[in-house]
Amino acid sequence: MTQQQNKERGFTLIELMIAVAIIAVLAGISYPAYIDYTTNTRRSVATACLTEMAQFMERYYTTNMSYVDADVPDLACEQELAGFYVFAVVGEPTASAFSLSATPQNIQASRDTKCGTLGLNQIGAKTETGTGTVADCW
Repeated sequence: MTQQQNKERGFTLIELMIAVAIIAVLAGISYPAYIDYTTNTRRSVATACLTEMAQFMERYYTTNMSYVDADVPDLACEQELAGFYVFAVVGEPTASAFSLSATPQNIQASRDTKCGTLGLNQIGAKTETGTGTVADCW
């Protein structure tokens, strides 16, 4: 009776190793998917932020009939992505044109080589500098 009670008290080493192996396989599958998800989510937020910046530029244009001296205020999305993207007005806006960019930084730059730097201009033309297409990135 004593031997039977000892067998029923816990897991064997083999059972424990099988459980650890199953957890390792699940982690090996889910971690890369999580990394892709966070990279794509940050890119989506960056495209939305560029669109919001373009809307500020358009509001300035409707008031002044020119993009010259337009200043995009600090947006919440810029603060949210501060460690991952740098947002900027490319060059000096002219009376009838502007160009905005979102350049990936740090870990985002190394993980998002498909899209690279995202761009948007006054006519709504969307650009990317990576290996993907505009449809993939926007």
